[in-house]
Order: sequence, then structure tokens, then C-alpha cells
Amino acid sequence: MAPTSKKLNKRQLESKDSGKIVKRAKKISIDSGDEDSDDVLQGLSSESEADGDSSSSDSDDLDNESDDLDAESDQDQDDGDLSDEEATEVTDGTEAKENNGVSQHAEQRKTLKERKLQRKSGERVQQIKSLWERLRVKNPPIPKPVRDKLCSEIWELSSDCIEDLVLKHDASRIVQTLVKYSTKERREQITAALKDKIYVLATSSYGKYLLVKLLHYGSRQSRQIIIDQLHGNLRKLMRHREGAYVVEDLFVLYASQEQRNQMIREFWGSEYAVFREAHKDLSIEEVCAGSVEKRNIIARNLIGTITASVEKGSAGFQILHAAMREYVKIANEKEISEFIELLEENFAELVHTPEGAEVAATLIAKANAKERKGLVKTLKEHAIKLIKNEHGAVVFITLLMTVDDTILVPKAFSPAIKEELPALVVDKFGRRPFLFLLLGLDGKYFGPNLKNELLRYVKMSEATSKKPFEQRRLELLKRFAPMILSGVNQHYKEILSENIGSQFVADLLVNDDVYEQLSEADQKLFAELVDTVAVYFKGDISEEDHPINKPFSTRLLKSLIQNGRYNVKARKLEPLQKVQGLGIPFAERFYEDIIDSSNLLDWINKPNSSFTVVALYEALHGTEEGKQFDQDLKKVLKKITIDESNKGSQLLLKLMKQ
Repeated sequence: MAPTSKKLNKRQLESKDSGKIVKRAKKISIDSGDEDSDDVLQGLSSESEADGDSSSSDSDDLDNESDDLDAESDQDQDDGDLSDEEATEVTDGTEAKENNGVSQHAEQRKTLKERKLQRKSGERVQQIKSLWERLRVKNPPIPKPVRDKLCSEIWELSSDCIEDLVLKHDASRIVQTLVKYSTKERREQITAALKDKIYVLATSSYGKYLLVKLLHYGSRQSRQIIIDQLHGNLRKLMRHREGAYVVEDLFVLYASQEQRNQMIREFWGSEYAVFREAHKDLSIEEVCAGSVEKRNIIARNLIGTITASVEKGSAGFQILHAAMREYVKIANEKEISEFIELLEENFAELVHTPEGAEVAATLIAKANAKERKGLVKTLKEHAIKLIKNEHGAVVFITLLMTVDDTILVPKAFSPAIKEELPALVVDKFGRRPFLFLLLGLDGKYFGPNLKNELLRYVKMSEATSKKPFEQRRLELLKRFAPMILSGVNQHYKEILSENIGSQFVADLLVNDDVYEQLSEADQKLFAELVDTVAVYFKGDISEEDHPINKPFSTRLLKSLIQNGRYNVKARKLEPLQKVQGLGIPFAERFYEDIIDSSNLLDWINKPNSSFTVVALYEALHGTEEGKQFDQDLKKVLKKITIDESNKGSQLLLKLMKQ
């Protein structure tokens, strides 16, 4: 059967050669633009098909031909040995073909150049390009006088044909460079010259880049001209592949708040686009309050634009989020459910903008239990990015505040949180959801505006959430607390080396709610973390990298020694009632294990650590547990250095004299 295989390979090679000829013919036809190329290709294709039919018919006779294959193989071998003269002829023929191909390409380039020159403003465009090549050089930088001169020359040549340049790939780049390096007056001239082409530019693959340049470098007046020219077409542009990006950049980067409001009102419908001045001071709630019919029209226009844009892949656009925010303000219960279904797969794309986060939090608050389950499933894939994002953290807190299923949420998010816990608790925004679990909406971490916003979502959720607010928080804390304690205990060095990490540990340990929600086994984990924190401060405090030399470390130790939280309004310390192991027990162990008679004076004489000794004195002085501490303190009293910069040692001396 080996000869049969050889016969087939030979035929396959012949078929491949015919395929290469067709491909070569196609390339030549494309390069040359020859009108007869279609006939050539059809002829080659028909020959190839004929060869294929022949091959197919020959395959039926393979069994009959098998006896002759060996002989044919020998003949093929003989045919492969060419004489020197034949080889020379083949080589010369190949070189001739190659030279012919080069000459064809040269002829094609020449023809293309002639065609470009024959176009409208063709010769002028070539002159402009020559100047542009010099203008766009960055290394070495062009002196400003030379650059200004080049800009002036380009503008003189292009001012009356600029509309012909801006929609072409290479010529559009020329105008972009001109905009970048021109004066304010010339940029305004360019904007005025292109005023009637703004919409065309916004929908052009090349023109959109010029429009973005005009927005970036243009004046406020120029931007207003662009907005006015696009006015009435924004809904259409949001459904356009190129135009959507221009509208997004205009809204996010360049429009003023008044211009943004104008753009958003256009999504309400044609009436609000045409008579924009009549509605500029009205909110969507005010417009809809007066007429059910108007509400229905506006809602239909908004959801139509939103749906089309989401289907086009624009769910992450901030201007679309702003339109969504308008919609959820007036949507009824049925429309909210349909909206959640529309956005469920793209829900995570909302949370990175303030408008989108407001939409996401509103939908979570108004969703029913089944819908919330689907949203949790979508968001858990993006847990870390969600929690560490300024706006995403608010969405996650809303989830914690409103979802009644306090088993589902920890189960969905705990694996990702556990892995990234050290980074989350030292992140400005990432720690907020955990601070909510530990302390509720404490004014120390949640300002009035943020607190009111979150409470507004709680109010929205009253129709679908059944559990009391505080009960839900404590149930979640019960499930999250062991994981948090374990993670902090494991990564304590990373966390305690950061100011907000040290603060987080204090809020975690000096907390009756946390301790109360722990099982007996988890209370042992709590005690283990307390010991870990104490041991962290063991060592020679004269070393620069000792943790006590960081100001925030003293605050942590003071909290653990005092066993209480300071009430700012009442201006007094409120001692804890349920936590075990802090206060006097912690102070006693800390003095025995970390500070003793051998290094007590060192702790007093250093500015940062001296306040820790003051806290120990306030907790242990005069108690049975503090007898040894009082004795050691009296021994070093006369050796304490009087230093004006050491406020802690001065306070300690003052307390001891009382």
C-alpha cells in the first residue's frame, strides 16, 4: 500500500500548486485593479475544478494502477534529475518572473500616485503632507517659531479644503496635529470651518479622532458649538459604533454640569431636545409628576435608548449610566424587574461610575429575593474590584444592608475576600464594607452625605426586605468575623504596618458586637489575635524599624489597654462590657511580656512609646495587678529625661505627682 500513498501525495501536490496559482492571480488582480482579473480568476477556478474532478475519477482506478506504481516512481525519480542546461533555463526563467513582479509593483505605485494627484485638491494635499511630516517630528523637538511657521503654512494651504481632508485616514491626522500645535484663535477657526461636519465627524472612523482633539484642545465656546451641532442626535449617536465613544468622551471629560444636564434631557425625548430652554430647570420627577402620559413617553424613550446601547456593548458608558439613573427614578415595579433582567449580565459594568453605582444600588434595594440572588451571582465574579472601587464599595454595602439571605452573601463573597483580605482592610475604600459590619454606619467613617445616601437605599428596600436592619448586620458579622480574625492574625505584619490597618485592628478587637457574635472556638481565635498584637511590639525600641516608632501604633495599644471606645460627643471613654482579655488583663500581660524593669526607662524616654506607659499607668496604678509596675516605675523616676518634645513623659510625671 506504500506506493498508493505516494501516488496520492503527488496528486495532492498538484492540487496545492493550482491553489497557489489562484491565490497569486487574486493578489495581482487586487494590486493592479485590472478589469479582466475576474475572467482570469474564473478561468483558473474552472481549471482547478476540472483537475479536482479528474482527481476524483482517478481515485476509483487506484486498485488497477497499483501494479504500475513502482515503475512510475522510478520514472519520477529520473524526471527529477535535470541537466545543467535545463537548470540554467529554469533559474533564468525564475529571475525573469521576479524582475517582472518588481516592475509591476513599481508601475502600480506610480499609477496610485497619479490617481491621488488627480483627486480634488490632490497636489495641495501632497504639499500639506510634506509640511506635516516636518511638523510631527518629536525627537529632536522642533523650536516653537519653526513649529508656528509650519502650522501657518499648513493652515494657508488647507483652510479652503479642510472638509475634504478630515474624513480621510492620513489627511485627518494632519488636521489633528494642526489642532494640537495651533493657537486658540486658529482652533476656533478650524471648529467654525467644520461646524456643519460635526455629526459626520462623530460617525467617521477617522473623523472621530479629530473631533476628540477639538474637544480636548478647544475653548469652552468651541465645545458648546460641538454640543449644539450634536444636539438632537445624541440618542442616534449612542446606537452608533463610532459615535457612542465621541458622546461618552464629551460627557465625561469636557462637558460642564449644565451641558451634561442638557445632554441627558435629550434622552427624555424629542420634545425635550427641541424645547430645551423650557425644561432646563426641571428634574425628571417634576416633569413626570404632572402627567402620566409624559411619564410613559419619557420612560419609553429612555428604555429604548438604553436597551439598544446595551445590546451594542456600551453598558459601561457613563452617559448611559446617567440615562439609566433617570429611568430608575420614574420606573414602576414591573419596569424595575424588566430592567434588572436586561442588565443582569452587565451589572458589574455599572459600579465604576457614580451614576452607575447609584443605579446598581437602587436596583439591589428594589429587587425581590430571586432577583437579588441573580445579582449576587453576577457580582461575586468581580468581588475584589467591586469592593476596592470608590463607588463599588457603596454598592456592596447596599447589598449587605438590604439582602435578607445572610447565608448567601458570605458564601458568595468570602472565598475572594479571604484571599485578598490584607489588601482590602488597608485600602481607603475597600475597608468600608467591613467597617460597616463592625460598627454600622458610624460617623467616624461614614460622612453625613454618604450615610444619608445609604439610608435612602435602606428606605427603598423596605418593600422587599423583611429583616430588621441591625439584625441583618449582626447575622452577617457572625459569619464574616471568624474569617476576618483569621486573616488578620495570619497577615498581621502587613496590616499593622499601615495606619488604617492598625486602626482597623483596633475597631475589630475593641468591639462588643464582634465578641458577642463569636462561638467559643472563635473566641479563642480572638484571644490569639490579641496575643499576636502584643508580641508584635516585642524587641529593642531603639531600632528605627521597631513598630512602636510609628505614631499610630501607640493609638492601637492605648485602645487595647483602655478597653473602651472614646465617645466624641460625650467626650468620655465608654468601657466595653463583653470583650474578654483587654483592659487590665492586657495591660498586665503587656508589661510582663513586652516591657519590664530592664527597658521601662527606654519606653518612657521615647516620645511615641511614652504614651503607652501613660496608658499602662492609668490602667494599672493602684491595682493588685499593677504592684510590680508601680515599684519599677518608682525606681526609674529620677532617671526620666526632661524633654520638652516628649509630651508623654511630661504627662506621666504630672500624673505621678498627683
